[in-house]
Amino acid sequence: MDLNQLRECIDRTDDEIVRLVTERMDIAAKIAAYKKENKLPVYHPAREREKLADVASKTRDELKNDMQSLYQLLFELSRSQQNRILLPESAEAKLVAEALETTPKEFPRSANVVCQGVEGAYSSIAAERLFHLPSIQYVDNFDAAFSAVEHGFCEYAVLPIENSSAGSVKQVYDSMVRRNFYIVRSTRLKIEHNLLAKPDTQLSDIREVVSHEQALTQCAEQLKKLGVKVTRCENTAVAAKMVAESDRTDLAALSSTRCAELYGLRVLKREMQDNANNHTRFICVTRKPQIFPGADRTSLMMILPHRPGSLYKALAKFYALGINLIKLESRPLPERDFEFMFYFDLETSVYSEGFRRLLCELTEISEEFRYLGSYSEVV
Repeated sequence: MDLNQLRECIDRTDDEIVRLVTERMDIAAKIAAYKKENKLPVYHPAREREKLADVASKTRDELKNDMQSLYQLLFELSRSQQNRILLPESAEAKLVAEALETTPKEFPRSANVVCQGVEGAYSSIAAERLFHLPSIQYVDNFDAAFSAVEHGFCEYAVLPIENSSAGSVKQVYDSMVRRNFYIVRSTRLKIEHNLLAKPDTQLSDIREVVSHEQALTQCAEQLKKLGVKVTRCENTAVAAKMVAESDRTDLAALSSTRCAELYGLRVLKREMQDNANNHTRFICVTRKPQIFPGADRTSLMMILPHRPGSLYKALAKFYALGINLIKLESRPLPERDFEFMFYFDLETSVYSEGFRRLLCELTEISEEFRYLGSYSEVV
């Protein structure tokens, strides 16, 4: 047989596979109706194990693993089909539906926004990128930023969520979950840390550098070469202000060139970061979920049962529904030994039936599940 004839054979086989898979899904729907009538659960692990063993016994040795993988996907598709019939709409799905209905059709041009730090902080630069005319208030720490929104002093908080070199800002993630906040938009800034000091100071004079912990981490190798003492403070802009207000001539800050202009400081050395590709993602959060037009990214938090296959089952649902997973991060649960919560970022339309089904199904398999918002990212 030549290649064209072989391809014709493949096409006929594929046609038969499509027919049989469709027939299998129709049967799964009938099983779901029976389970609903008789109040039976969707998941039947013993039945799936028996089926996998039966499939393996009928398969050539070199194809056993492939066939088991195929059938595990078929099981996941069948469970998804049955869940669509059996599961009630989850609280998260209702929350999304309400947000889609009540959110204004345009993202606001101006708003009262809270940022951590002082004038010149990277968060304020992010706020100016997200809003055309933000009215910015500054607070000392992340908790105070969340509290300002909770108590109605500001509509939104703009906060760092992750850095390409130093990773996620765990305190912000934890506060979002604990305080029931939602992401409504995000942006990504290229971060350039510069060594700033008093106008007459020379690089050789510097004995101590002050900045935010993440900035110090991102410039660790350069600071090591300088042989200076490093001191943490709340924010890179706070560090610049501290140097400007100090009488010391041996003190410098890692901060932005904008802060150099604001506080009358000299740039001793530009771009101190160890990695030139240094970006921080900032999120705009609020108390009530809002989903503005163009939202194509969703963030979720899940705590899964501590048993084999729990994470696989969650990931299989993304795959079965054709949803692209663009971030997966685990965090240890402080009150449990070797157990974790998981943060997911998805690339998906919030208007699709598959997204609604996903929210319902993830609720069903999770010990705890939180929807953290759907939003677009401003470039």
